Amino acid sequence: MYKIAWLPGDGVGNDVMEAARMVLDALDFEAEYKPGDVGWEFWKSEGNPLPDRTIELCRESDCCLFGAITSKPRDEANEELDSSLQGKGYKYYSPIVALRQKFDLHTNMRPCKAYPGNPLNFKDGIDLVVFRENTEGLYAGVEFHPVEDKIKNALNESHPKFARFMEVDGKDLAISCRIFTRKGCQRIVRGAFEYAKKMGYPTVTVVEKPNVIRETSGLMVREARKIARDYPGIELWETNVDAMCMWLVKNPEDYSVLVASNMFGDIISDLSAQLVGGLGFAASANIGKDFALFEPTHGSAPKYAGQYKVNPTAMLITTRLMLEHLGEADRAARLDKAISKVISDAKVRTYDMGGDNTTLEVAEEVIRNL
Repeated sequence: MYKIAWLPGDGVGNDVMEAARMVLDALDFEAEYKPGDVGWEFWKSEGNPLPDRTIELCRESDCCLFGAITSKPRDEANEELDSSLQGKGYKYYSPIVALRQKFDLHTNMRPCKAYPGNPLNFKDGIDLVVFRENTEGLYAGVEFHPVEDKIKNALNESHPKFARFMEVDGKDLAISCRIFTRKGCQRIVRGAFEYAKKMGYPTVTVVEKPNVIRETSGLMVREARKIARDYPGIELWETNVDAMCMWLVKNPEDYSVLVASNMFGDIISDLSAQLVGGLGFAASANIGKDFALFEPTHGSAPKYAGQYKVNPTAMLITTRLMLEHLGEADRAARLDKAISKVISDAKVRTYDMGGDNTTLEVAEEVIRNL
């Protein structure tokens, strides 16, 4: 029996996770679901949106199924802290980013498929997957504000282009470091090629900006060229991230597997999601060597919490990704077929698709089609 860390999180995370549980039970998936504390309420009451007990829960589990979280800017987050915790140095951080880094979930995979019959499809025939590096880049969290003189001096001594910022007062300066490692580039690119090989995709497109961000994007592209030699049957394409956004809008059906660094991958995966219906269809898998976490990429939508209004399809596709990861290929295939049938039949739809059915009614219809 599998042990699944069950983290609904905030807002509609609870609604869509309930739909997922209904479908998993209907699939006779034998698992022990272990609920954990995560999200905004625990930030407000404990000053920690990801308590240590939840991290330990994940360590004891085979994988994690995650709902959604609320995230706010620093000042707003501090204002919502319990009065007994304010002024004591607590700083909000994203629990999802923290889990990715603590468990080295280096690969974020986001499939974007245009299910036949979906009225929200930009075009039919879209079937692409984004591989996003998940632990480095601008999400590494190495940031400075205000910037101390010792940091300014070190940067000035090591790089001539920093000289023009030396006259800026440290409190008026903010620095975020974009950190790449060769290992990080290699494993995300190789993961993309391996997936393309397994699934029969003809191309892998590396999406960066090496003509401007020469060192970090350059490292990614150079490693991609080396790794591509190991996969002679798969063509490597190279595209700047700005041009990629244009080409995805113009010819999304031309692309299959896209691979990018953390921030660029985040951007193009949301764009790709909109091409196939929006965040209500956007699923993701966060995969490391020893652990994996699965989550829809939509937010917590607090205004809809508890109304069972939102589209659970992203959560159900996420559930399918979890089943595939666990080796439950038959159950995963049955679930994908049922999701596709519900969409094409067009009898049960949530508000975003022009219908008036609830989150759980969609789940029930999927179960009828399993």
